[in-house]
Amino acid sequence: MSSEGIDDTDYIRAYMAAREIDPGKAALIVVDMQYATGHRDGALGRRMAEERSNATGYRFHRIETEVVPNTQRLLTGFRAKGAEVVYLTVGAVRADVADAPPHMAKLFRDTDNYEGSREHEIIDELKPAEGEFVVNKTSIGAFASTGLDHLLRSLGREQLYMTGVSTNMCVETTAREAADRGYLVTMVEDACGATIEELHHGTMTNFQRLFGRVRSTDEALAELGMAE
Repeated sequence: MSSEGIDDTDYIRAYMAAREIDPGKAALIVVDMQYATGHRDGALGRRMAEERSNATGYRFHRIETEVVPNTQRLLTGFRAKGAEVVYLTVGAVRADVADAPPHMAKLFRDTDNYEGSREHEIIDELKPAEGEFVVNKTSIGAFASTGLDHLLRSLGREQLYMTGVSTNMCVETTAREAADRGYLVTMVEDACGATIEELHHGTMTNFQRLFGRVRSTDEALAELGMAE
């Protein structure tokens, strides 16, 4: 906020084209909700517990109290309307992580995150339903290392609702990539989580500067006609 109490992003929003919400063109994107780094009992959580570190305390608390329950509500709404749900995962294909780019390899190796491992699996609380797409990436942003763009365009889905972790990393990078490709992107604020609260809120503030929209779960469900 400015010293006059005026939202300093208002002038940016004035240049953003109004686009009508169309539930028939919407897709819910669930990002990286896997055991490796998205669950207290996964590799990252266990390591922090062994080290008696609270570095991820905020992260796992937010996942448990905000990200999971709000994503469940969104999944219920999208599924009830027969709308598309697409899951993104991150990890190597091979156990030796030879297919990982250099900046991701150590993370995959240290968290045993490769296809077929328990750590790579989507957490039980948010398991995909039959027929829902799961797209694996080896990069931070999904468009860089997958056929996500082709899939979404084939499905006729150009309005994306983003959830998952981490807000300021894989969620934000994928959302920005999507915006630059012409998608209408909405970050569902209370269904995303990061390790540091300030990074989460900073991402939400900055994303509204031309990239896209920020809405709550309640707001997203209401505008899509999926309110409970």
